[in-house]
Amino acid sequence: MSHFLSVLPLWELILLVVIVPTAVAVGLQIVVRKWVGFERLELNNEVAGFMFAAIGVVYAVLLAFVVIAVWEKFSEGQTSVARESAAASALFHYAEGAEPEAARLHDRVVDYLKLTIEKDWPAMAAETEDRETSHALDALYRAAMALNRTGTRSTADMSEVFTQVDNLTLARRVRVHLSTGLVPDVIWIALFAGAGLTIYFALFFGNRDGIAQLAMTAILSIVLTSGLVVIISLDHPFSGPVHIAPESLEHVLAAETEG
Repeated sequence: MSHFLSVLPLWELILLVVIVPTAVAVGLQIVVRKWVGFERLELNNEVAGFMFAAIGVVYAVLLAFVVIAVWEKFSEGQTSVARESAAASALFHYAEGAEPEAARLHDRVVDYLKLTIEKDWPAMAAETEDRETSHALDALYRAAMALNRTGTRSTADMSEVFTQVDNLTLARRVRVHLSTGLVPDVIWIALFAGAGLTIYFALFFGNRDGIAQLAMTAILSIVLTSGLVVIISLDHPFSGPVHIAPESLEHVLAAETEG
């Protein structure tokens, strides 16, 4: 469900998660006021106010915790892509040389970047990984080992080459892992149930000014569901309208191929 929501255009997501529930909440508030009467609802204000404050604090803590968690993971995805591009750039420098093995290492890095941009990114948007990109990474390892066997590079240089290849692998594993979603199902249940119950609890209050009460119910619903929109948008960092693009990898590839 979270992946389905995360790939929707932003306006559709807002319509489905914010506007529709808010309209339903306002409609229920109107029905409850007419059915029960604000005079009887007004009797709940004093007791319900204390309970509502406690419920609001508990849900606010949960919502804030999840927002911070998904933002940290989203940032981790951005950092991982930046490290991947830095490792690829370093490998291009280490692949300079007259040896045929060095040229093959250079070509394997180019192949890896092209497949990552063209195939691995769309695959991550579907919560999977591209097999060709995995094979390209394997070929890159083989090219690095072939360069090492020539004996033309110092041990320190080859150690750095393998470190950068390992950095590519680690960065790819991190972004593939993050692409499957950051929030467990049990937390999604708590988030949506908590938002619904918090808004539902507001129906127990009574206010002589009906317009003001409807406005307060709408504002409460918008604030709570807007938090859900933020979490949904960040939950899958490589898909949907809010996503991490392979721009840094594209810049490294363009700089190398144009150079």
